Amino acid sequence: MARRKKIYEGKAKTLYEGPEPGTIVQYFKDDATAFNAEKRDVIEGKGVLNNLLSEFFMQGLGQIGVPTHFLKRLNMREQLVRSCEIIPLEVIVRNYAAGSMSKRLGIDEGTQLPRPIVEYCYKDDALGDPLVTEEHIAAFGWASQQDMDDILSLALRVNDFLSGVMLAVGIRLVDFKIEIGRVYDGDFQRLVVADEISPDSCRLWDIETGQKLDKDVFRRDLGSLTDAYTEVARRLGVMPNNPPAAGKPTLVN
Repeated sequence: MARRKKIYEGKAKTLYEGPEPGTIVQYFKDDATAFNAEKRDVIEGKGVLNNLLSEFFMQGLGQIGVPTHFLKRLNMREQLVRSCEIIPLEVIVRNYAAGSMSKRLGIDEGTQLPRPIVEYCYKDDALGDPLVTEEHIAAFGWASQQDMDDILSLALRVNDFLSGVMLAVGIRLVDFKIEIGRVYDGDFQRLVVADEISPDSCRLWDIETGQKLDKDVFRRDLGSLTDAYTEVARRLGVMPNNPPAAGKPTLVN
């Protein structure tokens, strides 16, 4: 589609004005970043895979009644989404200890948690997206108590859905993060799952082998990120007709 005015450019996506008021075109880039963008590469085909996978998950959530900002996929790299006001929080759901939780609490990676644990981080790259409590969120007015109740409910419903989908294809959903947006219809406000759901925002481990099929492949130099994401897409049946070539990652200065 014709390129429109750029609204925002992040580490993995660029947002453009949509064709209708209240819509945005979300473009998936091939950029890969880790450690708050201290490590960067361009991984050929990554944006295509994340676009297809995020479409698959967002559509699945919609089918079970979980509201999202997703409207439709436009092409191999772009989605049409509903414009929303993003709550400045990363909502993290953990089923197994991994990553920062393991480091913080001294729990071995892969330890199953007694129940899903929901954590919140304040979205600020300059601060490193610090962990915050519901007390911080209420005190600084980032979300109301009703919002927090709704966010918790949405996060756990997403977890139930993703865990089941992944289990069916032999993948363990270790953890994931989502963002939540406010959509206004006149004076009425509702919360929706926004941004994306992809291997960029989930930890996915093969149930049999423990092989990592997520961005930890890039973070920890464990092999080809494209191969890992392609394997997830293949198992879920969402591979494109012409899969993106793996290519050699190009260092971005």
